[in-house]
Amino acid sequence: MTDAQVLFWADIILVLHFTIAAFNALSLPVIWIGRLAGLAFVHNPWFRWSHVGLMGFVLLETMAGKLCPLTVWEGMLRRTGGQAGPGQSQSFVGHWASRILFQDFSQTQFAVAYALFFGLILLTLFLVPVRYKRKMLPGKLL
Repeated sequence: MTDAQVLFWADIILVLHFTIAAFNALSLPVIWIGRLAGLAFVHNPWFRWSHVGLMGFVLLETMAGKLCPLTVWEGMLRRTGGQAGPGQSQSFVGHWASRILFQDFSQTQFAVAYALFFGLILLTLFLVPVRYKRKMLPGKLL
């Protein structure tokens, strides 16, 4: 595999990482706006539990002092391709995704921010509850 191909895969991982972070960050306002607009999808269990699970994972890994596996894999690929490490992309998309994704805060600042955000997500579970569809039994009316 050439250096360019390795760096392409590093950019793919970076874009995936950015997409997951955007999902985590934007889902909460989407849930509240959707609730106010009366949109049913904000109660979808797959959407809501995915959001809780992903943000819970981010919080736990931060509290444990670990880097995200996607950051580790991206960094490994970048070093293999001749770049300094994660967040060092030279492609247009990779440059902007890494500038938005990688911020210069301490581990403690990230942990506090993630814990507060996770608390809001848990509160939202009660204020905008998850709804499960009832299965209709043959011959039964609601």
